[in-house]
Amino acid sequence: MKPKLNICIVGGGNSAHSLIPLLSSNGHNIYLLTRKPELWSTKIIMEYTDENGYLIEKLEGQLCKISANPAEVVSISDVVILCLPVSKYRLMLNKIAPYIDKTRKIFVGTIYGQGGFNWMMEQIIQDYSLNNVSYFAIGLVPWITRTKQYGYIGINYGSKYTNVVAVKPASDFDELNYNLLNDICYNYFKKGLFKQSSTFLALTLSVDNQIIHLSRLYGLYLQFGGHWDKIENVPYFYRDFDEKSADIMRALDADYCKIRNKIKEEFPQYDFSYMLDYLSLERLSYNSANTDIRESFINSSTLVQIPTPVIKAEDGQYIFDKNHRFFTDDLYYGLVIAKWFAEHLNISTPMLNEIINWAQDFIGDTVMVNNKLITPQNKQDFLNGNPDVYEYSQFLDYIF
Repeated sequence: MKPKLNICIVGGGNSAHSLIPLLSSNGHNIYLLTRKPELWSTKIIMEYTDENGYLIEKLEGQLCKISANPAEVVSISDVVILCLPVSKYRLMLNKIAPYIDKTRKIFVGTIYGQGGFNWMMEQIIQDYSLNNVSYFAIGLVPWITRTKQYGYIGINYGSKYTNVVAVKPASDFDELNYNLLNDICYNYFKKGLFKQSSTFLALTLSVDNQIIHLSRLYGLYLQFGGHWDKIENVPYFYRDFDEKSADIMRALDADYCKIRNKIKEEFPQYDFSYMLDYLSLERLSYNSANTDIRESFINSSTLVQIPTPVIKAEDGQYIFDKNHRFFTDDLYYGLVIAKWFAEHLNISTPMLNEIINWAQDFIGDTVMVNNKLITPQNKQDFLNGNPDVYEYSQFLDYIF
């Protein structure tokens, strides 16, 4: 018989508002760890909506406990799932690690698996002697989801056609898939079955957000200077996706392809089936036939209302929000990681360099000098995803 799991959701992002009803409706006991417990209802509603905005069905979920204290919700859980920005993963893992039960097998995972999640997990397993922990990372968020009312209602536009997950140890995939992963997607949407990636690196280097977001921001900067007099003059992020932004994204993905192809060439004995370029990943995930980057955005009815992340500056101009996850996640835990691999594989990445140089200048930080990454500072703050922070002795340790 399929077990009823105690599952702790960590964080209150968009994905939590879908994950809680989906898992709760399959009979699991759901707990929530959040900095803002007072803003959450014990009843969470997922509004399953078609791409035109019409409600298909409401799915209700129940939270057993909401807390800001990991001792109350992590310690009793069989599974812990992070629903946080990637740049917050390491900080949170170190916060919750002391409360993970060491006496039995526990799964720790993330709903979005880019950024080197396996390096983070190996570090906390060693630092906190968590020898019974298995971990997993889902390559991309399994559905398109938004928050309608924080702590109460989420909107879900449907699941991906195919999902990919990496699990360590790999032999735990079947158990995890049967007991948990099918409840995240397939059992409700009747699509979105999970395929197993043999490496976590395939997820870290098969990317969508980190090349989409920073390419688009850079394209807007080149076209408009990155500032606007009125909020209504700011182009929509996807609806107004222009050919310049698409060209930048193609060039950035081409740099990533050099890295991916070199890894496949250097390690032919290993399976990198799910380490894909952007359009191949998009076609796998959505079962689409898209062959053009720009059209995949402007023709999407679920993306058209998403605005460009801007804030009002002191001079009244609207500028990019340098504290937005498009920088904190996609630069520090995206492009920086790709650049690290490029350097170690002696690969030239002109567009990757160009965007990193622009982004670090815009946010007022330095991660690269003369097109070479510098040693990360303030390692204890967990702000930088540069693989050097993990201090492995061999390059191969970063691959597997």
